[in-house]
Order: sequence, then structure tokens, then C-alpha cells
Amino acid sequence: MNTSKGFLTPPSIVYLQGAFQQVGKQALNLKGSKALIISDAIMDKLGYVDECRKLLQNDGIESAIYLGVASEPTDDFVAEALRIFEGERCDLIISLGGGSCIDTAKAVSILATNGGYIGDYMGGRKLADQRPVPHIAIPTTAGTGAEATDVTVITNSTTQVKMMIKQPALMPDAAIVDPMLTLSTPDKVTAATGVDALSHAVEAYISRKAHPMTDMLALSAIRLIAANLQRAYDNPEDVEAKEAMSLAALQAGMAFSNASVCLVHGMSRPIGALFHVPHGFSNAMLLPAVLEYSKVACVDRLSDIGRIFSPDEDMTNEQAAERTVQAVKELCHSLNIPNLKEWGIDEEEFMNAREKMAKDALDSGSPSNNPKVPTSEEIIELYQIVYNYQAVERVNQ
Repeated sequence: MNTSKGFLTPPSIVYLQGAFQQVGKQALNLKGSKALIISDAIMDKLGYVDECRKLLQNDGIESAIYLGVASEPTDDFVAEALRIFEGERCDLIISLGGGSCIDTAKAVSILATNGGYIGDYMGGRKLADQRPVPHIAIPTTAGTGAEATDVTVITNSTTQVKMMIKQPALMPDAAIVDPMLTLSTPDKVTAATGVDALSHAVEAYISRKAHPMTDMLALSAIRLIAANLQRAYDNPEDVEAKEAMSLAALQAGMAFSNASVCLVHGMSRPIGALFHVPHGFSNAMLLPAVLEYSKVACVDRLSDIGRIFSPDEDMTNEQAAERTVQAVKELCHSLNIPNLKEWGIDEEEFMNAREKMAKDALDSGSPSNNPKVPTSEEIIELYQIVYNYQAVERVNQ
């Protein structure tokens, strides 16, 4: 476990029902006069973009919009949004939507003041040494935790590689977490983003870079998810459950941003880049099988999680660790998380891509944080397992 106690979060976090109404106040605090709102067509259709513009206008702040985020964020989206930012002479960025909108905004915020291509910043090759454009992140899903991380993941549209970029300058200046914005989330997105948040919390807790501050947040997030994700999925209007999930996603985001993610995320990014599976779904598809693989190297840590899922059972550490794996399988099954075959990915195409995906996963660095560090051959085998992984069959074995 990492002995470092370093911990980075947004300077301002507003978390409560109705927090969205404070966007103008947060913009004024950041000395903004004209904001670029980076969002997507769904948020626009739901009326959130128009509401954001009106709230800003009430505080005397002008705005322009970019609604081109249509999938996992790419360098093309970043370039398009940057052109609007510069052309409209904006001085503030507001991201409104899921993790794709927030990640796009993070990239624009550093490029606007530091220049270059976003891929230049991968692996610390180029540092954002100039202060980025102020950024207010407003999530509308309870999953990615991107509003509280110093990470962005942008797909290179030429090489189809998801570029994981981590620098302090990517941390938003303010996070506005309003659970009411998640009430419009479709059931399948609630499920996928909820398991995404669970994967963030679990990986933060078992990461080789975990430390006491991240442990506290990760375990709190897991408790909230264990008690509320199924409720939020079964009852979309359950405000209490949606509020708990929004808090869990925020806590998990803070945890993994400081402790790093592991093998699930390393394997997930290439699937998203090559087969265009949204990040939350690919993480959810991978989590049960990767936990099975990793369990032998983190029994004690997984046992803590198992006792959250089954607090009244008297279990040894080995039994509690196995309970974690089984509980995640059962949850994914009850949330109707599909496997890659059910998603519609061609088997031959997927199997032929395994070597490239394994290389891209290892190159990202995330697998090296895993309790059991995999070889390329083991990752290739895991990709084969997860293609047609049936959680319910494995629960019953």
C-alpha cells in the first residue's frame, strides 16, 4: 500500500438537491464573464442546457454552447469545442452531462492556455504548466466521478487508442453534484454507471497506490452502492436512492483519482476505443471476471468489501473475499448487464483484436496497480473469458 498521503480534489464541491441553481454563483466566483457549455444533444433535449444558460444569464454571464459530444470523447470533439471556445472568446468552461462531456471539457481547459495536441500530454510528456481555463463540472449521471478527478480519457481518432491523461491541471475548479439531474437517466445507464462507480471504488481500495484517505472514501462509496444501486435501478423516481448514488459516484471518483484504477480500467479502454462500448458498460462487463482473477492477491481487502455486502454473515476472510466476487456477479445479473457478445460485437473481430487490446491495456499503466499484475498472455485470456461471460451461471456453479 502506498505510504503517500497526497490528496487532490476540486477546490469547490457543491453537493445537494437543487445544487444546479448555484452554477451562476460558482461562475462568478471563478471570475467568468462568458462560458462555453460543453454538453450533448440529449441534455439539450431534456432542457438542461437551456436552463444552464438562463441560470448564468441571471448572474450576468453570457454563454456559448458545444453539443457535439455524441459518444466516448475523441480528439475531434476536443478540437471542435476548442474552436468554439476561442471563436466566442470565452473565459470559462462548464461541462454538463456524463463523463464524456466532462472529459472533453477537461481537455479543452488545458489546451486553451497550454496549446498543442491533447495526446501530447499523455504519460506526462508535456505538462500543463500554464493555469487552465476555469472549469465547472456538472454530472448528470451517477457513475464516472469525473467531476472530482484529475484524469481525462480521450480517444485518438486516428490510432483508435484511448489516451489516459492524468495531471493536476485537469481537476475541475468546481463540481456541482445535483442528484435531481440523474432522475432522467435511463434504467440501463443507471445500471452501467452504477457498476462503473462500484468498479472505481473497488479498484481504489485494492490498488497498490491506496492509502487511508482513499480507503475511507472507497469503502463509504461501496456501502452506498451496495444499499442503493438496485433500488435506483428498480425505482427510477426514488430520489433517496439516486441521491445516495450521486454521493457514491463522487466519493469513488475522489478515491480512484488519488489511488489510481487497476486492471478493469486498463482492459476497458481498448474495448471502448475499438468497439465503441461506452466506458461504464465495458467496466461493468469486466468487473466480475477481473475480480475472480485478482482475488488470490487481495483476499484481506476483498474480505472487507464482502462484509459490506453481507454484514450479518460469520465468514473467514477467504469466504468474505469470495462473497465480494459472488455479490458483484449477482448484482450485474440483476441489473441486466450484457456481455460483449450480447452487446453485438463480432466474435472473430474481437478475438483478432485481443493482442492489440492487451498491449494498449498494459501501455496505459493501470494494470500495474492491480494486486495481481497480469502478463500480456493473461490479459488476452481474460478478454476471451469476458466475451461470453455469464455471471448467473458462475454464481450457480
